[in-house]
Amino acid sequence: MKRIILPLVALISISLGACAKKSHDMALQRNLKTFNSMVKVLEENYVDSIRIDEAFKAASNAMLNTVDPYTEYYTSDDRDQLMKMTTGEYAGIGSYITEYDGYVCISQPMEGSPAAKAGLMPGDRILKVDTVATKGAKTAEVSKLLKGTPGTDVHIEVNRPYVADSILSFTVTREKVTEKSVPYFGMVTPSTGYIRLNSYIMNSPREISTALDSLNKNPGFSGLILDLRGNGGGLVESAIDILGNFLPKGTQVLRTSGNGKERVYKTTHNPKFPDMPIVVLTDGGTASASEITAGALQDLDRAVLVGNRSFGKGLVQTTFPLPHDALLKVTVSKYYIPSGRLIQALDYSKRNPDGSVARTPDSLTNVYYTSRGREVRDGGGLQPDSVVKNNTYSDILYNLVTKNKIFDYANKYRATHPEALPLDKFIISDEDYADFKEFVVGSGMKYDTSFDALLKEVRKQADEQGYMTADNDSTLSALEKSLGSDLERDLQFKKKEIKHYLEEEIATRYYGDGGRVAVEITDDPVVETAISIIESPEYNAILKGSSASDSSHDKAKKGKTK
Repeated sequence: MKRIILPLVALISISLGACAKKSHDMALQRNLKTFNSMVKVLEENYVDSIRIDEAFKAASNAMLNTVDPYTEYYTSDDRDQLMKMTTGEYAGIGSYITEYDGYVCISQPMEGSPAAKAGLMPGDRILKVDTVATKGAKTAEVSKLLKGTPGTDVHIEVNRPYVADSILSFTVTREKVTEKSVPYFGMVTPSTGYIRLNSYIMNSPREISTALDSLNKNPGFSGLILDLRGNGGGLVESAIDILGNFLPKGTQVLRTSGNGKERVYKTTHNPKFPDMPIVVLTDGGTASASEITAGALQDLDRAVLVGNRSFGKGLVQTTFPLPHDALLKVTVSKYYIPSGRLIQALDYSKRNPDGSVARTPDSLTNVYYTSRGREVRDGGGLQPDSVVKNNTYSDILYNLVTKNKIFDYANKYRATHPEALPLDKFIISDEDYADFKEFVVGSGMKYDTSFDALLKEVRKQADEQGYMTADNDSTLSALEKSLGSDLERDLQFKKKEIKHYLEEEIATRYYGDGGRVAVEITDDPVVETAISIIESPEYNAILKGSSASDSSHDKAKKGKTK
């Protein structure tokens, strides 16, 4: 009887599977037919003409939004955007631009780019591109005008603030521009090197290799901080290549699985630094390929992670060609790092009734173990071995940035200070800060603090509930005076924080994005913690699961190592 039942169960399972597929296929055909009919009826009967390309793109994106945020449709016009994301290359003048005060302006020319070589500078307001006036235009429109075939010229007319001859004209020869994924590297102490990696594009492994070779020329170089904060990822292959600098050739660092297909990734070359201590910095913007790098190094006990929990993207996408030169980027698999864990934070196949997706709660995550037996968990991103609270920005600094006061003053400073201090000695003097305060106060900047909003709500509720007595009104007025916005007071009270951010912005005027990073990390609690760990016995203690760290995460780990 048992011999008969088993084949019968198998036959029933196959039949049910076949029926389910047939039902799915029929539903697909029915809905495609209905959609085609809907478009035809709309086109033939709607009172006005239908912008069919826009309508189709909106319908396509709406359908893809029911899948996940990473499955995307790219028209032929969008292909350049996708190529730039994966290769870092495009043809144009090589400058970041932004909308400001009714114009599109130059925010930062890339180092060595045609824009930089022609003399364009941050703050330049673009008045005209060739014969096209650009006042009121959007960045996408101006970007399209600036891009073009390498070797062709584009004529740009700008208004440069804080100089005598403010209307300037430039002829810029377009080139094939490659964005840097490593904006800065250098020694942060005599023994510890630092590399900031912003993305994983085709050139990233070469840039990392160049940075490592340069750092290695320093006689004391014996430890590395790899900063992946804010790195949203990119090419999986670049992550594998970069891991090869630190792990033995042939080490399995990744496994992908999806739609019945599996693939294993291993390092392919001999490591430059197989034993050097490494600290990897992560935060909520560390995602995808950067999580592959950080996760593999953590699982193999090859690095200590410092900072904050990563984003939690464990999905892999591949592009597929569509008619008319379009592309579809599709999530094809999930990835698993060496311990076997999947770090994906959101399960898009399990949506709430309103269509939202909830993050996997920590209580439902599973325990895995590193190669030395340290406890790690899946779901919800990578938890650092040492958690360090990030710097928080005050209300006054937030407003100075969003209202472009720091951006404007940096342009003014550059116009009146042609020569800059060496980067390692770059600092804004107290006299400079006093000038900045005068600049901001003179602009008449208005802003509200979080206290302003809170006290307004308290006053509103007290009034509505009948508690607004004369005494309470007097008390609230006193609080509003002492805690509410006061521009001159706040500029002085938050001087240290504002001054440091101002130094970062001004440094970009002379040294580009690398200058910003170099100044930024001089007062960075995460970097400071990384240095203290990598240059002490704490590093090995963490990797052995016996850390004496005072961080909340390390305290939670005590007694749990297997």
